[in-house]
Amino acid sequence: MNPIEHVWDALGRRVAGRQPPPQTLQELERALLGEWDRIPQLVMNSLNDSTPQRCSTLLAVRGNHTPTENDFL
Repeated sequence: MNPIEHVWDALGRRVAGRQPPPQTLQELERALLGEWDRIPQLVMNSLNDSTPQRCSTLLAVRGNHTPTENDFL
């Protein structure tokens, strides 16, 4: 439901896909910051703008699972 959760998920997937993977906390921090910078502002805007539709969808399914927004990232 929360747009930032989709961003955290995308960051995790992007960092996990790096070759070679980060080995230290410093490398992990650099990888996360680098991937964060690569997420287009348009994606962030789309996630934010989709909040009313996601609320409507959640109400329509009465709190059950809703479609994911991974297509944005």
